[in-house]
This record gives sequence, C-alpha cells and structure tokens, in this order.
Amino acid sequence: MTYFIETKNLILRDFRDTDVASIFQLDSNEEVHKYLGGKPITTLKEAEKIVSFFHLQYKERGIGRFATIEKSSGRFIGWAGLKLNLDEKEMLNGHTNFIDIGYRFLPNFWGKGYATEASLASIEYGFKKLKYNVIYGAADVDNIGSNKVLNKIGLGFKNEFMFKGCTCNWYELKKENYEY
Repeated sequence: MTYFIETKNLILRDFRDTDVASIFQLDSNEEVHKYLGGKPITTLKEAEKIVSFFHLQYKERGIGRFATIEKSSGRFIGWAGLKLNLDEKEMLNGHTNFIDIGYRFLPNFWGKGYATEASLASIEYGFKKLKYNVIYGAADVDNIGSNKVLNKIGLGFKNEFMFKGCTCNWYELKKENYEY
C-alpha cells in the first residue's frame, strides 16, 4: 500500500528503503531522544530495522508512521502519523489495540509548526479515510512542545501514567468530537 498526504508545507508518505540514512540521522540524535528514554541508535543496521518495522506495520496493521518531507527544500525532516498499537509489549496507560498519533523531527525543524500540520493531516486521514473512532496520544510531562501540539490538534488530556519510569500525559480525540 502506498500512502501520500500533502499539506501546505509537507509531504507525508510511506517509508522507503532509501530512507535508512535519514532515519539514522533522526534516531541517532541525542536531542531527539531526550524524552524517548535517552537511547539513540548507533548503527545503520538499527535504522534498517526501524524502516523494516514501518513496512511491517503498513502490511500487517494497515497504517504506520509516515516519512515527512519539507516541500520547500525536499528534505526529510522526520516522521509523523498514526500507528496501530496491538502488541502487549507496547501497552500504554493500560491500552492495547489503539490508534496512536506521533511525530519525531530533526531539531532544526522544531518550532515551525510542522508537528501540528502533519498531525492535523494525519487525524483527518484517520477519521475520514480509515474510519477510526478514536485516536490517542501520549507525551512525557516534561516535553512541553509535544504536550502543546497534542492539545493544539484537539486531543483532550485524560490522565497521567507511568511508562518506563517517566510520568506521561495521556490524550484522546473521539471522532464525534472532531471538527472537519
């Protein structure tokens, strides 16, 4: 399956094998991993596994994160989009089998509104095209930027929970509360 969403400033598309070096640049960055457990990857082999995991999600789950490209420069800036969380090992806040919205960008693309823009397009895609009923999000309580984005895109705060020793905020948006 091929995914392609275009917004004013971004292209969101399925990951390709040619994105391995870009994923390495993203996920080897310590600043990017500050609120993700502080364990950036260190090899291209790890980046290959990440891209393979995205491909597996598309195939087995019908959705996965999108490579995000800045239209004006044509540069890979990170990823954004939806993920179907089915795995018991990936349980968040007591939930499995849920749609999670997320984003991860290179630091020089932070503060440009791209997380909001990509997330709004992903939510619309999830509710309109994929017919999801609810989309969830989570962020470390100390990750002020990510918490602001989740609020700005319409997800409502539900509660705090612990994940791998960190306090996180849990958010949700139901389709009936989404304004098209």
